[in-house]
Amino acid sequence: MSRTAVYNVPARWLHWSIFALIGLEFVIAWTMPDIRRDTRPIGLVAWHLGLGTFILSLMLLRLFWRVASGVPDPHPAPAWQEWIARLTHVLLYAGFIALPVLGWANVSGRGWTAHWAGLITLPALAAQGAAWARPLGDVHQLVAYGLLALIALHVLAAVHHHFIMGDGLLARMWRSSH
Repeated sequence: MSRTAVYNVPARWLHWSIFALIGLEFVIAWTMPDIRRDTRPIGLVAWHLGLGTFILSLMLLRLFWRVASGVPDPHPAPAWQEWIARLTHVLLYAGFIALPVLGWANVSGRGWTAHWAGLITLPALAAQGAAWARPLGDVHQLVAYGLLALIALHVLAAVHHHFIMGDGLLARMWRSSH
């Protein structure tokens, strides 16, 4: 597996597609009604569930692609920055895989049927009424807030590198290697 200075086309496509879908997902999450005992999985709630499962599949594909194709060599930086960058990436991947799984388990416990992208029925991750699945909606929300903070850190670091340091780091996710 050869390494280059930039991410390959599939990695860039997955990165920006997931970024856009996550942005849409957060907008839906903030505008949909609060999920309570009597809430039904319709309207924006159904959109949130379907989009979440689709994002999960793209994140798993992205993780597979990253493992299979590798990543560019680390950008020259102090060791502490490399460590924070690696940790941030691990937490972003883990969070954007765990987040929809938590939501899926919670809705399963509510007796709702989860659908991939709103189209294909998925198996329940919890039995209806499972006590352990009830608090997962709150955990899902806390993880989402944590991910917002990580996204902010990730974006600020990229903007800092591009506009303040001028070191070309952001271009690794924008352009091809020629």
